[in-house]
Amino acid sequence: MTACLIHISDLHRGTREAPALDDALVALCEELRPEAVIASGDLANRGRSTEFEAAKALLDRLPAPTLVVPGNHDLPYRFPTRFTSPWDRFTDVFATTDPVLRTDHAVICGLNSARPWRHQGGRLGPSRLAAAAAVLRDAPPNALRVVALHHHLSGAPWRASRKFPLKDRDKALRSLASAGADLVLGGHIHQSTAVGRQAFEALDDNRVSLVLATAPGFGRPRPHRLGEANGLHVVRWTNHDLVIEARIWQEAEFDLASEYRVQRHVHADLQG
Repeated sequence: MTACLIHISDLHRGTREAPALDDALVALCEELRPEAVIASGDLANRGRSTEFEAAKALLDRLPAPTLVVPGNHDLPYRFPTRFTSPWDRFTDVFATTDPVLRTDHAVICGLNSARPWRHQGGRLGPSRLAAAAAVLRDAPPNALRVVALHHHLSGAPWRASRKFPLKDRDKALRSLASAGADLVLGGHIHQSTAVGRQAFEALDDNRVSLVLATAPGFGRPRPHRLGEANGLHVVRWTNHDLVIEARIWQEAEFDLASEYRVQRHVHADLQG
């Protein structure tokens, strides 16, 4: 059995949209038939209802269930709306900022890491981490346990000005790891990264296979900025390994640019 997810981030609807990319995403989904498509924030560029509706129109074309979490650009840019009703426009279109999706082979927990009083910075409070832990611990032993949020936990391969990682990311990482997370997905920096926890933290159990993966930006609001390219991640897994494919737009399709592979250690008594 090989299962598949597609992870997109930072659509930035409302600025420099490219219909060819949308069509290529639909074609890729029709080819791979993923169990789900995850969109990890910044669906909009200025938090406008029309931008959310445009993002949803694309997601509705995809032949797979979708899970969507907000990013900092999904907050209203005008006062006082940004503080009095920060998520009303988002939830009018996407229903919730903290969704949960269960598929045949995965449990995906979406978390809202954006904060109205910060332009770029993100954080997960104790209540959100506790809710995620409850979802992850309730997952079947063989399910891939996935957490999706906007703000990245692992750094960019190229400097991303002002785009700091999730605040208190060490606490968040340990909370999610102790709850059994296998994969934490983010966006925000418009750059592809994938790294296993054991590559940067000394662990007593070297079999721990939690992976942090940040998708490249699907949208590209600043096309001349160095270190950004339109792209997405394809996530594949079996009972034995987990693979993150970085696919970058090359004028006609999303071509494979790199691949990160890690041995998977499933929970409890998965057979096979």
